[in-house]
Amino acid sequence: MTAPLAHRSDIRNVAIVAHVDHGKTTLVDAMLKQTHTFGEHSHYETDERVMDSGDLEREKGITILAKNTAIRYDGEHADGQTIIINVVDTPGHADFGGEVERALSMVDGVVLLVDSAEGPMPQTRFVLRKALEAKLPVILLVNKTDRPDARIPEVVEEAHDLLLGIAGDLADDVPDLDVDALLDLPVLYASGRAGVASTTQPDNGSLPDNDNLEPLFAAILEHIPAPTYDETAPLQAHVTNLDSSPFLGRMALLRIHNGTLRKGATVAWVHDGETSNVRITELLETIGLERVPTEEAGPGDIIAIAGIPDIMIGDTIADPNDVRPLPEIHVDEPAISMTIGTNTSPLVGKVKGHKLTARMVKDRLDRELIGNVSLRVNDIGRPDAWEVQGRGELALSILIENMRREGFELTAGKPQVVTKEIDGKKHEPFEHTTIDVPEEFLGAITQLMAARKARLEGMTNHGTGWVRMEFTVPSRGLIGFRSEFMTLTRGTGIANSISAGYEPWVGLIQTRVNGSIVADRAGVSTPFAMIGLQERMSFFIEPTDEVYEGMVIGENTRADDMDVNITKEKKLTNMRAASSDEFEKLTPPRKLTLEESLEFAREDECVEVTPEKIRIRKVELDATTRARATSRAKKGN
Repeated sequence: MTAPLAHRSDIRNVAIVAHVDHGKTTLVDAMLKQTHTFGEHSHYETDERVMDSGDLEREKGITILAKNTAIRYDGEHADGQTIIINVVDTPGHADFGGEVERALSMVDGVVLLVDSAEGPMPQTRFVLRKALEAKLPVILLVNKTDRPDARIPEVVEEAHDLLLGIAGDLADDVPDLDVDALLDLPVLYASGRAGVASTTQPDNGSLPDNDNLEPLFAAILEHIPAPTYDETAPLQAHVTNLDSSPFLGRMALLRIHNGTLRKGATVAWVHDGETSNVRITELLETIGLERVPTEEAGPGDIIAIAGIPDIMIGDTIADPNDVRPLPEIHVDEPAISMTIGTNTSPLVGKVKGHKLTARMVKDRLDRELIGNVSLRVNDIGRPDAWEVQGRGELALSILIENMRREGFELTAGKPQVVTKEIDGKKHEPFEHTTIDVPEEFLGAITQLMAARKARLEGMTNHGTGWVRMEFTVPSRGLIGFRSEFMTLTRGTGIANSISAGYEPWVGLIQTRVNGSIVADRAGVSTPFAMIGLQERMSFFIEPTDEVYEGMVIGENTRADDMDVNITKEKKLTNMRAASSDEFEKLTPPRKLTLEESLEFAREDECVEVTPEKIRIRKVELDATTRARATSRAKKGN
């Protein structure tokens, strides 16, 4: 007979999950501040979005890495004890699904946060499915109730319908799923920015009738179960994340399931099916956002350890006398690949101190694999380039941007899809895409998606002047989609996607219709040459920029590529003209971001990335060689 499980009433482990920009990180800010977790004199007290600690996270306004914080709650619902609420703030973008998988392996329940106007979005479905597969209880939190376009009752109903729909899909895979609990879902209404929550539904566009987050803390204590454990079981702890410290080296973040872990203890480390004994040199617990040393930790605790240089996500720490490994963490298959290699342009190494060598690039990619479980790096038989696979374009561009800021010079190829052979036929990844646009753009978006081989699965008009359309589209069709979509909708459209599995290859997809303008020689671009050409093209460069043969300097108004002399000087005459007059005649160039450059590049182009500049170039720089290759391709067709 199995002994009953014990539980830790002083701990709750909860993940806050939602779609991009629905307010997760802002809500966690308010939870930390209202419980005075930081202390009176901490600089965190005045910071906003403290959980988004990375520069890119703050710039883009998205969470990229799953992070945890420990809130010490001793408010009116704590029954006189201090309860540690370990909150994991997860990414809301499907490209970072590996982070979500890890976060859910650490917790015992989730707070599902949805925007009061936008309602459940594609990423909401992705995260909820993972939570229900793990049979985690759910609290629904409708955020931003004070939005002027809020539609709170409809959003609650949509969330209920989504939950029941996913439960129906999982009926065969998770037969003992508690559907009754989903019908009786606890619902709260909040404004994370104002730091208020309530169980009473406010009017659309109004703040909840409260002045703090106590109802949220009460719901977490009531509906998120305390960690359970077997008092007779040996030590079992799961590595869910990795970090590093200049003093301690690599650190592993653990969720302890059974037993007690002590500083200085010798434990069994299970890695890739092999077991070895190691010593825990440092044990750290989380208080707020800080890690502080502790002597021991028990079941339910989320702690960090040091002393194992090669430890990886998914490994198990166990009792050396009774080793019981925990299951590995599995994530969705990569859908997009990109070739990343050393910079091979004529302008390589113009600035001293940049990281240029293949060894440096490979070491950096290998380091990324340590903490990023959803990324893969494959050898393509070249000493200076590798195929990097990830869940989407954004995840790969974030990696390149981080490397650029660290001083690397790189060449990044156009994103491609990762195909599979199923039953002898070529299959490609598909995405379920939800698009919200003003009604006036309905026809244009339908036409745009049809050209990318998308199937319209549904359309909803909420009567607010906006239309929501749902498509199933090949992942290939979304490469280069975002910039065209934003131009078409004048920056108003919202598009989000999640994986929809694999389907048979749908054939050729025509994406970019305009050709490239390519420099035919090295030199410095001149205003005279640019003024003469600007009627036929839009430029990516400015006058006096250094260019080289094969560099893409603009977009043609026609479909074909065009080689031009952008360094042409004005012939000297007796007439003098003010150079300022020439500059005034020039149309300002389009400054492409890294993501826009990767989207713009065609199959025969790549992106040169340096800490100072991002340039698009032809893979084959020599114009004659390119012309021969194009001629051979036409004959082959």
